Amino acid sequence: MKEYKMSKAPEKIQKMDPVWGRLQAEAADLVLTEPLMGGLVHSSILHHKSFRKALSYRISSKLSSEEMPAQILREIIDEVMVADDNITLSARADIVAVFDRDPSCHQLLQPMLFFKGYQALQAHRVSNWLWNNSRKEMAYFFQMRCSEVFGVDIHPGAKIGAGIMIDHAHSIVIGETARVGNNVSMLHSVTLGGTGKVDGDRHPTIEDGVLIGAGAKILGNITIGRCSKIAAGSVVLKEIPAYKTVAGVPGVIIGEAGCDQPSQTMDQFFGDCNGDG
Repeated sequence: MKEYKMSKAPEKIQKMDPVWGRLQAEAADLVLTEPLMGGLVHSSILHHKSFRKALSYRISSKLSSEEMPAQILREIIDEVMVADDNITLSARADIVAVFDRDPSCHQLLQPMLFFKGYQALQAHRVSNWLWNNSRKEMAYFFQMRCSEVFGVDIHPGAKIGAGIMIDHAHSIVIGETARVGNNVSMLHSVTLGGTGKVDGDRHPTIEDGVLIGAGAKILGNITIGRCSKIAAGSVVLKEIPAYKTVAGVPGVIIGEAGCDQPSQTMDQFFGDCNGDG
């Protein structure tokens, strides 16, 4: 895990909410080092009293348009987050996952302000709640705006766990009946799709701890076993047991995953997770 050196934040905040304390401390530092970003930092972080409020503001401001102003979106997001605490808890796990796994991420503040993979995933969590609570048209609106703004297309019906890292995120496509477990990492241009006009469960299940490389396509009602590794550019059409490495078109098992948690090491070498395969 990365070492983290944090500026001072109020001790009470650090004890009650370490993630929010770090975000506030980093935001205060950024205002000092880059004053021209002060408006963005204050409106997105420092103006708010909690992580949930800041996240709601940030997502609503990113997805707003002439068709749907930020204030209306923020009211919807606030309502959803109050109704389901798991959305905010998952968002905390996601932001820590990005910091731990992405070598270009040096502060918790960066995913909140800049990383579209993180932002799109949090918007999806709201759309999924709307989908499951008989507000499908509003859920579709969130999906549409995520596609337009972030280039990420996740169907509101898809179920996604916590501690997810989506790196770069461009051209991510996840279908309606897809299931993604906890602590999964995926890179850009990944597709979790179907294989035709089949009704019912038609998209993949990705179990906990899987690493999916850039451009990989996993298609159909199949399961990728926990802590497996899918090589970049692979097209996977068949079930994959746990702790395996898959590569090729079509994807075939070429060996063991090489470590217990490939999604956390982010090592895409074949063989072991030290790159010695």
